Amino acid sequence: MFPINLDLTRLTVALVGNGQATLNRLRQFDGDGAKYVTVYSENPIPELVDQAGDRLHRYLPNSADVNAASIMFIVDLGGEKAAELAAIAKAVGTIANVEDVKEYCDFFSPARVQRGDLMITVSTNGKSPRLAGRIRRALERWLDPNWSERLSMLAAEREKWKANGADMKQLLEKTDDYIDRRGWLP
Repeated sequence: MFPINLDLTRLTVALVGNGQATLNRLRQFDGDGAKYVTVYSENPIPELVDQAGDRLHRYLPNSADVNAASIMFIVDLGGEKAAELAAIAKAVGTIANVEDVKEYCDFFSPARVQRGDLMITVSTNGKSPRLAGRIRRALERWLDPNWSERLSMLAAEREKWKANGADMKQLLEKTDDYIDRRGWLP
């Protein structure tokens, strides 16, 4: 697996499912600022209807719908329907994730801890989402909210160093020194 972070403000997302897990994923997308999310649900729970609003289509996506998406997430949908949608995605070149069904996944969504622009992710390549979640919770306790401000301060300093002509080697050295003088990491 190759880890990447996707900018969901630029990509079209198809979210397919009916229940609480679909609602949770949609809330995550909305919280991340995703702009182009279309929700497909044959039998959505009322909360999903409310959260999705006019983005909701009360049917499963067809091949044209899947083709229009950059990425597709299939959540809490029955095995046969999920397999069919994963096959359509593969045929049209849309990357897809079928939650908790590794053999249909082109990618996995890692567990993550985020403090502002600082993000740490944990993945088990789909082998144990529960373990990834437990590690995420441990990281959340360690990574206090101050890290968001720390990153902002460091970024501002880095911009000053660059403006003053620091090359890459100097940026690395100055960054290490800045972190070490503040005792941020062991």
